[in-house]
Amino acid sequence: MKTRFRTRAFILCFIPFALLLATSFWAIQRFVQSTVRQGLQASLRESQVAIASIHAKGDLQNSRFLKVAGENTALKAGIQLLLDNPQSGAARRTVEDQLRELGEHMGFDFMLVSRADGTPLVGVARQSSSGSSHGQLAPLNMAQIKRASAGFLFLDGRTFQFASVPVDVDDFNIGQLSVGEVFGLSDLTNMVALVQNGRVVDSNLPNVSASELAQALSGCPAHAECELRIRGINWISLPMESYADGYLLLSLQNVDEATAPIQKRLHALFFYLALTCVFVALLCSVGSSRSIVKPIAAVVDHLHNAVRTGRLTELEGQSSSIVEIQELAQIYNRAAISVRVAGENLESAYLQFVGSLANALDARDRYTAGHSHRVSNFSCAVAAAMQLPLPEIERIRIGALLHDIGKIGIADNVLQKPGRLTDEEVAIVREHPVIGRRILEGVEGFTPFLSAVELHHENWDGTGYPHGQKGEQTPLEARIIHVADAYDAMTTDRSYRSGMTHEKAISILVEFAGIQFDREIVAVFVGLPREVLEAERLNARSVEEAVA
Repeated sequence: MKTRFRTRAFILCFIPFALLLATSFWAIQRFVQSTVRQGLQASLRESQVAIASIHAKGDLQNSRFLKVAGENTALKAGIQLLLDNPQSGAARRTVEDQLRELGEHMGFDFMLVSRADGTPLVGVARQSSSGSSHGQLAPLNMAQIKRASAGFLFLDGRTFQFASVPVDVDDFNIGQLSVGEVFGLSDLTNMVALVQNGRVVDSNLPNVSASELAQALSGCPAHAECELRIRGINWISLPMESYADGYLLLSLQNVDEATAPIQKRLHALFFYLALTCVFVALLCSVGSSRSIVKPIAAVVDHLHNAVRTGRLTELEGQSSSIVEIQELAQIYNRAAISVRVAGENLESAYLQFVGSLANALDARDRYTAGHSHRVSNFSCAVAAAMQLPLPEIERIRIGALLHDIGKIGIADNVLQKPGRLTDEEVAIVREHPVIGRRILEGVEGFTPFLSAVELHHENWDGTGYPHGQKGEQTPLEARIIHVADAYDAMTTDRSYRSGMTHEKAISILVEFAGIQFDREIVAVFVGLPREVLEAERLNARSVEEAVA
């Protein structure tokens, strides 16, 4: 039980501490992750600002190229010729050649001339050769182009990003020139997606379909940064540039990948911290459980000893920092003291009761007055001379006081008959050991004395009564009382005879040693100082006189 209680106490101490540590670590880790994520987002925003600034400079440079191209005199003349002769193939080819020349010179992948209202007239685009996007500029099929001003154009599976500039002659707008480059997301090092009105047009995210990306972006507000989750991975979406016709270029950053090195270090740090804290919690829990279990276990041990020995002893040297356990120990000690005092009072009352029984028995006959007390004193003297333990001497003392208690059940006309008893009367008197046992066996406290009461007339050779036991079949206390009883009976006056002298009684004991009496006990009795026996005999005469 002690082990189970110690285990429960340890668990009750350890689990709350461990839960508190786990919750604290989880909260700290979440806080650190959130801080790192916010720092990463701030870093991405700064990067986006820098990228936007670079793009702005590029757009400014492209606008300068556009203005230069739009002010080309030969191109203006060709456009004017085409406008005047829209069906002329020569005029168309002239403009195409001029566009090709400008495009090759300025490095454009796409050039288009449109009317002032935006209707496409003629254009060229760089053709891809052998999977490369660096082919020659070739004429465009105008049926593929509806209207173009700025933004993106999709031709033959390729995306072109372009811008437009007006072409004026004498402050009169004769059309517009659109120039652009191939928009290749796969060539970019950072992850981007091109979106038009919430629809994903293109992206360079590996192994992620446009529909899957569109579903992840569906919860994001337009033109604002957003956190999204794709296949269990956290991403940040930041708008980079907006274009005509609802086009939006988004920058995508893998947050988990960016924070992975920091997360790895954090996990390692928290792992070792958790181990350390769990170890500390383990030590604290063991100490706490011991501080709880040790004093309680001491109380339980004392209670077990009380069940086994019948004595409730006090706790000694038990101290605890826990107030409740201190109070428990104090209450237990007060209870132990109360039980001990009550036991002492009960024992005192019990001994007084035994003495009263002995006095009541002796008071029935003036000739036997004091007999029980003298036999008790003689028996204790023999037991002490035999160096018996004190508890056994005490048992002999009380057993001797009660040895003739059965005579209460013998009629006065038999017990106090002045002459010799008849055989029938002797048989009645010999019933007193059995009667005494019956009187006492109903009370649990008299159990240790039943043998002395019932068997103190058993002889060593088996001729005694009531059971005819031989030798050491009869308990030691009964054999001692038998010798002391015989000596006092012989040296005390009776109604039918005078008491013997000390010497005569001793000689009879020696004569019948090994027959009626235990030889060793007789030897011890004979060796007792005569003063002890004489003192008891003198005391017996004074008692007889008081009774008379």
